[in-house]
Amino acid sequence: MPQRRARRLWTAVAATLALPLATLTALPTTAEAAAVECSVDYKTNDWGSGFTADLTITNRGSAAIDGWTLTYDYAGNQKLANGWNATWSQSGKSITAKSLSYNAKIAPGAAATTGAQFTYSGANSAPTDFAVNGTTCAGAHQPPITVLTSPKAGAVYSAGDAVPLAATAAAADGASIDKVEFYDDTTLLGTDTTAPYTLDTDTLAAGTHSLYAKAHDSQGASGESTPVGITVAAGPALVASPSQLGIQQSKSGTFDVKLSTRPASDVTVSVARTSGNSGLSVSSGANLTFTPSNWNTAQKVTIAADASGTGAATFTVTAPGHTKATVTATQLAASKTYDARFLDLYGKITNPANGYFSPEGVPYHSVETLIVEAPDHGHQTTSEAYSYLLWLQAMYGKVSGDWSKFNGAWEIMEKYMIPTHADQPTNSSYNASKPATYAPEHDLPSQYPAKLDPSVSVGSDPIAAELKSAYGTDDVYGMHWLQDVDNVYGYGNEPGKCEAGPTATGPSYINTFQRGAQESVWETVPQPTCDAFKYGGKNGYLDLFTGDSSYAKQWKFTNAPDADARAVQAAYWANLWAKQQGKGSDISATVGKAAKMGDYLRYSMYDKYFKKVGNCTGPTACPAGTGKDASHYLMSWYYAWGGATDTSAGWSWRIGSSHTHGGYQNPLAAYALSSAADLKPKSATGQADWAKSLDRQLEFYRWLQSDEGAIAGGATNSWGGSYGTPPSGTPTFYGMYYDEAPVYHDPPSNQWFGFQAWSMERVAEYYQQSGDADAKAVLDKWVDWALSETTVNPDGTFRIPSTLKWSGKPDTWSASNPGANSGLHVTVADYTNDVGVAAAYAKTLTYYAAKSGDAKAKTTAKALLDGMWEHNQDALGIAVPETRADYSRFDDPVYVPSGWTGTMPNGDKIDSSSTFSSLRSFYKDDPNWSKVEAYLAGGAAPTFTYHRFWAQADIALAMGSYAELLE
Repeated sequence: MPQRRARRLWTAVAATLALPLATLTALPTTAEAAAVECSVDYKTNDWGSGFTADLTITNRGSAAIDGWTLTYDYAGNQKLANGWNATWSQSGKSITAKSLSYNAKIAPGAAATTGAQFTYSGANSAPTDFAVNGTTCAGAHQPPITVLTSPKAGAVYSAGDAVPLAATAAAADGASIDKVEFYDDTTLLGTDTTAPYTLDTDTLAAGTHSLYAKAHDSQGASGESTPVGITVAAGPALVASPSQLGIQQSKSGTFDVKLSTRPASDVTVSVARTSGNSGLSVSSGANLTFTPSNWNTAQKVTIAADASGTGAATFTVTAPGHTKATVTATQLAASKTYDARFLDLYGKITNPANGYFSPEGVPYHSVETLIVEAPDHGHQTTSEAYSYLLWLQAMYGKVSGDWSKFNGAWEIMEKYMIPTHADQPTNSSYNASKPATYAPEHDLPSQYPAKLDPSVSVGSDPIAAELKSAYGTDDVYGMHWLQDVDNVYGYGNEPGKCEAGPTATGPSYINTFQRGAQESVWETVPQPTCDAFKYGGKNGYLDLFTGDSSYAKQWKFTNAPDADARAVQAAYWANLWAKQQGKGSDISATVGKAAKMGDYLRYSMYDKYFKKVGNCTGPTACPAGTGKDASHYLMSWYYAWGGATDTSAGWSWRIGSSHTHGGYQNPLAAYALSSAADLKPKSATGQADWAKSLDRQLEFYRWLQSDEGAIAGGATNSWGGSYGTPPSGTPTFYGMYYDEAPVYHDPPSNQWFGFQAWSMERVAEYYQQSGDADAKAVLDKWVDWALSETTVNPDGTFRIPSTLKWSGKPDTWSASNPGANSGLHVTVADYTNDVGVAAAYAKTLTYYAAKSGDAKAKTTAKALLDGMWEHNQDALGIAVPETRADYSRFDDPVYVPSGWTGTMPNGDKIDSSSTFSSLRSFYKDDPNWSKVEAYLAGGAAPTFTYHRFWAQADIALAMGSYAELLE
């Protein structure tokens, strides 16, 4: 199951966080005596001498299954090796899988997943009879398989010409195909009810389009094809594909050329290198002729690389009366297979027709629109995605020598994700001696609004004055975390335009999370970052979250520190690589902006209300900080800032965060901001703060490292979000209290292996650059543990940890005498083939192996990269199917206080009867909605193949990192 992250913002007083959302939470396992109604879906990945089996148990009855035992028999000599998401056992040919505490309860219409690995010889026929709690289950009806066979990905057509769509569809389990629908993103283009399924459309406007086919069968199931991206040109155009080409020394590569529309007479096309590396040249296809009969038949152009050069060149394809096309070819060292892979995947990600970017160039969270995790729609984006874009373009600069795209990525981020002065107009009213008004963080959404309490003292902000002195502005230079790129919700908060409305175009700042540790994405009320009371209720959305005697129109932003730190991380590598090429001056201005971002990022080092860090119990008893004694020097969940929209109102606020998580730390960014001359912050104490943070982060890892090697949750300076008193015996880190699952509990924030891979990858980069022995000590233990939990099958497929379970506690930290944490333990509850997480893990192993020489780390990194490259490629990138049992929560109630009423911009009603889907009625127009609808009606859990931008970027980066360090 993929893991998801989310963030919360508390208006002027509270918290923003990032989290993975698991699908099943811990519940008691009381067996139910009544017979069950069920179905079981059985899938395998077979490599000839062994296989993995993935099973989905769906509750088809009207009562919950509370504790389940799955049984079935094999016909051959299959032998159980290990299992996950259940307790597995075998007796002869009979297999038994018993539920665990966290997935024991299956609600009506919901599903649980489990799996196991087996060895065998001879035949491996699938079992046909399954039982749950002794009751025979039906097999799950499989949705139809749909493939869009035309047009091809990357195709270019001219406006007004017919675009030929065609699809194949095959039904399962004796069903037949009723119809096939063709979509342009969410717009239905047409329907065909008979095979062959085709549709010609000439209605597509100039621009990029994402096309799908969706088949419906006679049993009510539906299945959609992988989306195909095309471009419609305004007039006759030349079409060249692919647009990115990696060619190793002394080898050649090819690209295809054709016309977008039929010409009236012959067209002569010329291809020539127009700039860049002279070691690349056209060896054939420099002159091509297209006729009215062969205009759409691709002709090949061959680019040859000489034996010694490296670097990129641009080849331009021209013809009279046609829009030109360009192809970038990059000459690579003869050994650089993984750099060639990087360029191949980079080309897919950056191809406009593939749908990863908005028309403004903003990276979407995913190509697909129906996806719920931290963003609750695929065409939202996060500061995380922007930071991955920067890192991707930094690696592109390293491979190609072209740094314009790195600079361009920062410009896009600065334009759309860093609030302008018009977005934060009242910072000049900020009072650093009283940064914000206190309000407690309650556990449950039903405990909100949280009442403001001005009687609780807050500390002073010690860095505001020096930041203003250094940069000459009161404005904050940091990214907001969440953006509605296509303005699907309709708030229309374009830069400088508060609540411009549904008709506004371009990216719109929004927020979701805001109400306590138990609020999952399924329980949020989406709201604008600039609340002018145009939508929501009489006070906009403010009185859902904070209790006050009156409310003022206001703006408010929340920063995700891990994303800004990743942007600094990307700038560090860009600066290093550009200087190695003698091109440091190409990006020096951008690197300076990264240093500025890092300076403001120090707000994440401070207690939420700038109270003194350490042994803080009681809102009034915990003393206000008087300067740097309010800093924990760690990367916390967020920092936030806001103020009045009325420039004459005279108030604004800033808060830090009291909660820290092991998965958020970034020692490479701290190293860059404290040790790299070009990234030195301008402020008086910025460099020193980051030097101290580097040491503190490494100590934090050591304090949280379990006996096995994994890194546990984190620590807080505000127990329960209200400076409460923790249970007796709670371990501390510089006076902060150990928190097994910091901040959010649905699911617990310490469970996702992705946090382990992301965070340890940063440690490994820092170790590779510095050789720091403390970093190596943490990595030595972590890598041994992670490798022991990793399986690479003989065919190259793999399993890595997914969900972690924790027990015990660390020892109270003593810098002079650190404990061994012999009582802190981790177990792996289940495993995954998630390619995004696997890429981050492979990068960790790559950087660690490059410095330490660890052979097993090197071979496992290569095996993970080779496995996903060989088994998981499609037209859009590298991805794997995901069964989304958590989509049963589309009907989850959203808490709204009794009597509170309001409306969303599209008219959706907000009241005490609201649900996740009732606040998001736009989902019912999504081409994939029928899959969720069928699941909510009692069908099997739907399966999706998602192309998340961050995951595709991380895979490409892993290929480039391996090429740089180990190839």
